[in-house]
Amino acid sequence: AFAKNRLNKFYNPKLYKAAPKVELTEAERITVNMGGTAPPTPPPGGIAGTGISALVQVSAHSQEAPAPPPATWGAYQKRSEESNGVIAMVDLLI
Repeated sequence: AFAKNRLNKFYNPKLYKAAPKVELTEAERITVNMGGTAPPTPPPGGIAGTGISALVQVSAHSQEAPAPPPATWGAYQKRSEESNGVIAMVDLLI
């Protein structure tokens, strides 16, 4: 969910969900207005504070030569913003 939301921010902004704003108490607002620092927010935990609890990498090794590339059928055309190829690849990994 975290990675898909970050990808949506760039590839599909219509589906991006921004993080909720933190509401400061009156005392904290006074402290910030007087030049102090805002109170720390609780860390999300996980790996490097991302909220992700496990990072797994799976790979397969092969000694055979790759097949030749397939023939193409026309000139390149840029897709619109609704293209979700990268996000679909992440879905395959999850």
